[in-house]
Amino acid sequence: MAKRTWSTIISSAIIIGAGAGGVFWIHQYSADQLQDGGPRLAVVTTKETATTTSKPSSQTTVKKTRKQIIEDSQKKVVTIESSSGLGSGFLYNDQGDVVTNAHVVVGSKEVTIRTLNHEEYKGTVIGIGEETDVAVVRVPDLKKVKPLPIAKSKAETGDEILALGSPLGLENTVTTGIISGVGRSFEIAPYIYSNLYQISAPITHGNSGGPLISAETGEVLGINSAVVEQEGGIGFSIPITSVLKQVQAWSEKPSSSKTAVQTSGSQGAGSNSASLEAEGLVTEFYMNLNLNDYVTAYALLGSEWQSGISYAKFREGYINTSYVTIAEVSSSDKSNDEIEVTAVITADERKDGELITTKYKVTYQVGYENGQLKILHGQGKKVK
Repeated sequence: MAKRTWSTIISSAIIIGAGAGGVFWIHQYSADQLQDGGPRLAVVTTKETATTTSKPSSQTTVKKTRKQIIEDSQKKVVTIESSSGLGSGFLYNDQGDVVTNAHVVVGSKEVTIRTLNHEEYKGTVIGIGEETDVAVVRVPDLKKVKPLPIAKSKAETGDEILALGSPLGLENTVTTGIISGVGRSFEIAPYIYSNLYQISAPITHGNSGGPLISAETGEVLGINSAVVEQEGGIGFSIPITSVLKQVQAWSEKPSSSKTAVQTSGSQGAGSNSASLEAEGLVTEFYMNLNLNDYVTAYALLGSEWQSGISYAKFREGYINTSYVTIAEVSSSDKSNDEIEVTAVITADERKDGELITTKYKVTYQVGYENGQLKILHGQGKKVK
């Protein structure tokens, strides 16, 4: 479908980013309930010997129930906690490498990984896309753990699928559906999404980076990445076949020339890791505003700032802002362990029924609070 056809839909599309913002509409099912409806069996090849009417063989086809596929898959799906909030990911090789969305780990070099058994490990971002919303996190403690199998071919419309992840922080959630469309493309700055799967399985905030699994084979078909909340919850997933080569390249040669805390438009004094993290946090703040995810944006503010403005007032202040473009981002270290981030933003705002574009220069103080990077203070003024 042409990109123009999706213009009205994409105005309300959001990347289902880290954090627990948004309306609580995700459907959670138990593994037993998921057996009802749809094909229950999948054919897989194992090395176990089964009793058959044919000659015994060391390579026998054994049927797996959907419940077994879910249970096996959940062991390889993780929750990712970064400076941006919560997201999901999955093991794709035996080196302890986890695939996720770039927007889940943007602004972070080190993240926390939580497994099905609630074990926590440290992970390092070894590769992150600048325009493609994909990243790889290396978790040494998960090395040699058997990964999820990866599909070698693309899915088709009508294929039965399972979406795994941690929507709204609800870990180990599984939803079911079908591939309801293919070839969907659009842009949610700074990421470009091409030839996506459109899925009917409900997904929302926190599902980001989780795997889209074939209900027939248990193979990974895609990476759940975006949702249109205003159209009955239409989800989108990046086909794994379209990004696998890049993912493998990061695993073979972890990124060292670029810091993993990639941001859009970073320049100037923000050349070290701490400054880039601060710039990334400010960029993330405006990205969430553009997605109308005021809950996550508000959560990025420090406690002192939040104590001076309620969430309701904060949301009211941005409800008439249609879109914000951020540019000329730079940063400098302060002696009080804070980093000052400056930027020029262009805001499209609705006033008295008209769309007015206003440019501002904004300055923020960014620092750590209870171990989390926060926007502590800020101010802005109009510029010509």
